[in-house]
Amino acid sequence: MSTLWQRRVASRRTTEALTLTLLFAIALSGCFLSFGVMPGRPPMWAGVALSALACAALAWRRRWPFWVLAVTTLCVVTVSALGHLVTAMLMSPLMVAQYSVSLRARRRAGWCAALVATAALVASGLFHDELRDQWLIGLVNPAAWVPLSAAFGSYVRVRREYAAARAEHIAREREEEARHRVVQDRMRIARELHDVVAHHLTLAHAQAGVATHLARTDPEQAYEIMDRLSDTTAAALRELKSTVGLLRQDTDADDELAPAPGLARLPDLVAACAAADVTVTVSTEGEPGPLAPGLDLTAYRIVQEALTNVTKHAGPASAEVRLAHGARFLTLTVTNGTAAGSRPAPPPGPGFGLLGMRERALAAGGTFHAGPLPGGGFEVVCALPLHGPLPGHDESAAR
Repeated sequence: MSTLWQRRVASRRTTEALTLTLLFAIALSGCFLSFGVMPGRPPMWAGVALSALACAALAWRRRWPFWVLAVTTLCVVTVSALGHLVTAMLMSPLMVAQYSVSLRARRRAGWCAALVATAALVASGLFHDELRDQWLIGLVNPAAWVPLSAAFGSYVRVRREYAAARAEHIAREREEEARHRVVQDRMRIARELHDVVAHHLTLAHAQAGVATHLARTDPEQAYEIMDRLSDTTAAALRELKSTVGLLRQDTDADDELAPAPGLARLPDLVAACAAADVTVTVSTEGEPGPLAPGLDLTAYRIVQEALTNVTKHAGPASAEVRLAHGARFLTLTVTNGTAAGSRPAPPPGPGFGLLGMRERALAAGGTFHAGPLPGGGFEVVCALPLHGPLPGHDESAAR
C-alpha cells in the first residue's frame, strides 16, 4: 500500500472517529438534559449505554444503512420508553442514520423507513404520562426530526445525481467537440491535399500533353514547357510537404514548412495554366486591402480549383478571373469559355472539386455558386466576408 493511500485511509478513519465521538457527546448531553428536567429521574446509565450503542452502530451506516437505522431507532425508542425526553440531541444518532438511508437507498424505501421510525417514536411517546398533556413536546417534536432528516438526505442525493449527470453530460460534450475537431481537421487536410494534388497533377498532365504535341513541330517551345513542368512538380512537392507538415507532432520544427499560398501567387498560377494551353486573364475591381491569412488561402484555393477544372474539363480554353474588393466582401468570379476548334466544356464530373470549393466558402461564412453559362462555358462565383462570418451564419452547413 502506498504512503499516500495510507494517509488517506488514516485521515478517513480519524474523521469518522471524531464524527462518532461528537455525536456521542451530543446524545450524552441529551441524556443529561432529560435526566435534569424529567420528573421521576429516568435511569441515567441505561440512556448513556444505549446512546453509545447507537453511535457505535453508525460506523456501518454506509454498508448496511437499513440495519443501522433499525438499531438506532430501537435504541432511541428504548430510551424514550425508559422515561427520557426525546430531544433532537438525544435523536442525533437516529437522524444521522436516517440521513444515510435517504442518501443511499431508493426514494420510496427511504421514505418508508422514515415513516416506520417516526411511528415508533410517536408510539414510544405514549408511555410518558407526564407528557400526555404536552403533546407538542412529546409527540410532534420527535416526529418532525426524522422526516426532516429524510428530506435533507433525499435533497443531497438528488443534488449529487444531478452533479454526476451534469459531469457526464459535460464529458460527452467534450468528447463530441474533440471528435468534431478531429473530423474538421481531417476534412481541412483532405481539402488541401485534394487541391494540391488535383491542381498540380492536372497541370503536369496538360503540360506534358502540350509538350508531346509540340515536340515535332516546335521543339524549343516543347523544351520550355518541359522546364515549366519541372517547376510544376517542384511546386507540388513543396505544397505537399507543407500540407503533410500539418500532421507532424508539436515537437517538430515549423521552420521547414512553407508559408500558406495566397492571392499574391496568382501570377505563378496563371503562368502554369498558360503552359497547359489555358489562357487566363486576371482583372481587379476596387482597392485591394490586406487579407487575413485564412481568407487569403481560401480565396487562392477556390481560384486554383476553378482553374484546375477548366484545365481538366475544357482542354485548350480561356478563363477570366475577376477579383472584386468591396467594403465587406471579396467576390471571386472565374469564367471560362472554350477556344475555337476545341471541345465544348462539359460540366464537372462527380468529383470533390466543387464540393471542396463550396465547403471552403461556407466555412469562411461566405456564399458559393457554380453552374454552366447559357452560351457555353462554366462560371464559379464566390463571395467571402472580409470581417468574419455574417450574423446568423450556420457553421454546420460547411460540414
